[in-house]
Amino acid sequence: MKKWKLVLLITAAVVFVGAAGVYGVQSSQNKAIALEQAVEMAESDIHVQEKRRIDLLPNLVDAVKQYDKHEAEVLQAIVDGRGGAAGIENVSTAISVVAEAYPELKSNENYRQYMTDLATTENLIAQYRSNYNKQVGVYRRYVKGFPARIFLDWTGYERMEYELLDYDAPVDSPTNLFGD
Repeated sequence: MKKWKLVLLITAAVVFVGAAGVYGVQSSQNKAIALEQAVEMAESDIHVQEKRRIDLLPNLVDAVKQYDKHEAEVLQAIVDGRGGAAGIENVSTAISVVAEAYPELKSNENYRQYMTDLATTENLIAQYRSNYNKQVGVYRRYVKGFPARIFLDWTGYERMEYELLDYDAPVDSPTNLFGD
């Protein structure tokens, strides 16, 4: 009876050690996959904000153009009012007429809002790029570290080669935004 208990105990210990080994190896692969997905999510966050930036720029340009046009019309009305009768009443009348002609034109406010949105987007892009580089670093350290490196080799895990992002300004930055 003692022999059966000893055999049973040894068998249970071997099964436990084997299961723990399999679990350890598999958990290394699962963690590598989770880190890989974190890198991909960080990259996606960057692309979302870059798309937002591209969407904001034409709106900002339009707001600035509208504001410039409105400002030019107001100044022209003032100049015309001064030249006609050279009286203060004419100048204030000209300003009132221009203001009444454009009661809903709020280009200045739109311009400020778009500038704020653009600044916020640029800050988010910088934060997301930093986060991406951090996630790449965590992933690289994990897949190159011991014992994960050995476990990942045993499972046939294919390591991803992520590059750190460069913070230099792109050579294809927008130019002549306020041209004709």
